Amino acid sequence: MYRTGEQSALDVADTVKKYISEKKGNLPEGASVALWDDDSLFLRSRMNLLKKNGYIGLILVFLCLLLFLDLRLAFWTTLGILISFLGAFWLIPIFDVSINMMSLFAFIMCLGLVVDDAIVVGENIFTYRQKGMDTTAAAIKGVKEMAMPVTLAVLTTAFAFLPLAYTSGIMGKILRVFPIVVISVLSISLLEALLILPAHLSSKRFLGKNPITALTGRLSGFTERRLDRFVNGRFARAVTKAVKWRYVTLACGFAIFIITIGFIAGGYIKFTFFDAVEADNMIAALKMPQGTPFEQTREIAERIEQAALQVIAEYDSKRKDKPSLIKHIATTVGAQPAMAQRGPGHTEIAGVTEAHLAEVNVELLGGEKRDVSSIVLKNRWRDVVGEIPGVSSLTFISEFMTAGEPINVELSHEDFDILLQAAEEVKSILRQYAGVSDIADSFEQGKTELKLSLKDTGRTLGLTLSDLARQVRQGFYGEEAQRIQRGRDDIRVMVRYPESERKSLADVEDMRIRLDGTEIPFQTVADVKYGQGYANVRRVDRRRVVNVSADVDEAAANAGEINKELYAQVLPRLKRQYPGLQFRPAGERRERNESLASLKVNFAIAMLAIYGLLAVQFKSYAQPAIVMSAIPFGIVGATFGHLLLGFNLSILSLFGIVALSGVVVNDSLIMIDLINRERKSGIVLSQMVRDCATRRFRPIMLTTLTTFFGLAPMLVERSLQARFLIPMAISLAFGVMFATLITLFLVPSLYMILEDIKAGIFTKPQK
Repeated sequence: MYRTGEQSALDVADTVKKYISEKKGNLPEGASVALWDDDSLFLRSRMNLLKKNGYIGLILVFLCLLLFLDLRLAFWTTLGILISFLGAFWLIPIFDVSINMMSLFAFIMCLGLVVDDAIVVGENIFTYRQKGMDTTAAAIKGVKEMAMPVTLAVLTTAFAFLPLAYTSGIMGKILRVFPIVVISVLSISLLEALLILPAHLSSKRFLGKNPITALTGRLSGFTERRLDRFVNGRFARAVTKAVKWRYVTLACGFAIFIITIGFIAGGYIKFTFFDAVEADNMIAALKMPQGTPFEQTREIAERIEQAALQVIAEYDSKRKDKPSLIKHIATTVGAQPAMAQRGPGHTEIAGVTEAHLAEVNVELLGGEKRDVSSIVLKNRWRDVVGEIPGVSSLTFISEFMTAGEPINVELSHEDFDILLQAAEEVKSILRQYAGVSDIADSFEQGKTELKLSLKDTGRTLGLTLSDLARQVRQGFYGEEAQRIQRGRDDIRVMVRYPESERKSLADVEDMRIRLDGTEIPFQTVADVKYGQGYANVRRVDRRRVVNVSADVDEAAANAGEINKELYAQVLPRLKRQYPGLQFRPAGERRERNESLASLKVNFAIAMLAIYGLLAVQFKSYAQPAIVMSAIPFGIVGATFGHLLLGFNLSILSLFGIVALSGVVVNDSLIMIDLINRERKSGIVLSQMVRDCATRRFRPIMLTTLTTFFGLAPMLVERSLQARFLIPMAISLAFGVMFATLITLFLVPSLYMILEDIKAGIFTKPQK
């Protein structure tokens, strides 16, 4: 059962479950009814998982604010998160976005980002309050000072997320949700920070005095004293040294960036295009040569089914006193219903059974309830089944969503025999790689058939192959001569040769071909012979193509490295061996190339837009470069975050880095804005730069900590289902943390270097 229109998948599933529950008691003896392939469980469990992480992240953000701000500011800032989310819930349906796994993750990602503008505005108001200013005056002055920087910070973040909306390929369709959710949340949060939050903070009444406010006041007072001691002591001295030795600071930052690039280029951190989203079932799709008897296909399918039960029993024996890993198992011979739902390439003709097809579908215990990955079970199942002679293809699948086969090469050649030879050679080479399995090609032999061909005599007489085929069909299959209506039935009268004259190849050779009112013996104008046809013919750009594909176990091998060797060495050698052979990537690699190509262009456009915004604000072409210097160091943090937590870089990691680019410039922007305003005070430049760094330490630290702790629950999540989302969270969380360190030390140093360049003094830097 599938939903239609605007119906909720969860509501449909609940209705079906209620119906089944009611019917169970009314069934006759021996009959039973049960749920099968309930994908709503998959959706519900993922949504619950993300909601749980969201609640934990919200609590962590509030506690983080409570440590460094008073209860009123922490409360209203945290309440701004809820207001922003509610506003986004109102906006996102306009852009055809629903509440699903991806949109919920986007909301979790916003937990830390959405409070940045409120923290900056609120902390500025709080600072004026500490100086003894009236609450209303402090609110007005604080929000006026930070209105433009905060607006620019939101715009830069929005511009950084926009490339995700215009990414090509399947990844673009999946990630389109992120910029819509993030920009919607940030837009509402900007209004809340500039209009609503100051009004709340200007009020003198809030909760009154009670044990809770007293306790939180003592807590924030304690942390504030410790923080002031650190900022005005060790941190101030460190910034002073960094500014004094600014060229050394720049060299150190550049060295860190180069070392990070070396880690990636040297292969210490692997790149995987897309971490597969594992499903709660595993499927074995069997395809025998066309014409295989039904009984033979069923026999092999039963062997595969028994292997699945053996694997489940093997793992169940290690899970004492726990429920079995298997819920249901269904074996289908003559069709592949589950594969037919997976889109192009896995089609099924309704109402038609094909004896050479079979499928074994094993529904497993939910991902949150089992302690073993379905991918591990699938790999073990494949090993137990082993090699089966005479099979056209046998594919094992346990992924809910992938970007295509990890290895898929599209080969083409004008000579089909040479094309098949090249395909076989590629398959034999792939078998030599460890961790590569399910090696197959898209070519499939068809059934045995009669192949007709024209002789030169027939062509001379004006006979075409189409004429020949039509007359043979009329003689042996028949031509409709009349239709007779008999009651409700429509009776077709077919004219063809008598049954005794259409039993053998000789009958074809003995028939006569009509031509211009005369009849000519078949053998005079044509030939016929037995042979195998093609099950399907695939053409791309008018050329016959064959795809060679394979799966890769990422625990044992890296698909990126295997593909790199294939396209750099193996395929060029085959091209020289078979002149005229052409190849190009397909499957996951084609998706990767399309996504990365569009991402590069969109990222460059986004960076230009951010640069333009900053240039207008600062009325300078050089200062935006200082602000954007934090971007490369966000990449450094993201890379080492993956290394620390044991994750490979993936396309989602890159998307996280792209989004990070707009986030990390916000702290630099706020610091440079303060330095520009304070230059009018007449203080020595180096001293003023240091003072600005210490004044902006608390808001910068708070925005960083809230972003990190908002994503922290996702970073420590051990659910197998959430694993593919974690790389994006790592890029954002660790990228922001590391970029903050760079902002606090490198940005002041770069500002002083810029002043050195303006003054034309390199031998005697300014003090």
